[in-house]
Amino acid sequence: MPTFTQGIDVANELSKELIAADFGPFYATPCGILSPLHRTLDELVGVLTVAREDNAVGIAVGASLTGRHPVVLMENAGLGLSLSAIASLVVPYKIPMLFVVDVRVASDEQPGAALPGESVILRKLTVPLLVGLGVETFELDPDTPIAEQVNLIRESAQDQRRPAALLIAADTAGLPR
Repeated sequence: MPTFTQGIDVANELSKELIAADFGPFYATPCGILSPLHRTLDELVGVLTVAREDNAVGIAVGASLTGRHPVVLMENAGLGLSLSAIASLVVPYKIPMLFVVDVRVASDEQPGAALPGESVILRKLTVPLLVGLGVETFELDPDTPIAEQVNLIRESAQDQRRPAALLIAADTAGLPR
């Protein structure tokens, strides 16, 4: 299992690659799993912390309409909260943006892992929800160079002008599940 230090390295590299690929501005809701990424992005370019995920999506839509390539960092539970904004605004109007979503490991997948009830349910629904919405989904793979992964995401979100999602598992981020 990666250590917290490795998680910080992943956050540093991912932050730098997202910025180099012209992603930004960055919006986030508080999330323990994504906190190393949030912290690193905030140090490098700033992150606007928003209280609710659906509000962050709405603000990101405005940034996208000005020609920017916004990123919204959220918990997978926040994906459920922002579902209406994504389904009624982002997807039908093909608003390009990137969602970075934590994917918590369900307790039946990892012995000793305990999650709140909504996280277990939403863990199982995250990918099907995104796929059902037509949001191209990528899972961060620590064994593949991050630059290659960000390039694929950039092609989807920026070149094809569509929403995309990057899923980050707790063990990839190096944080306790």
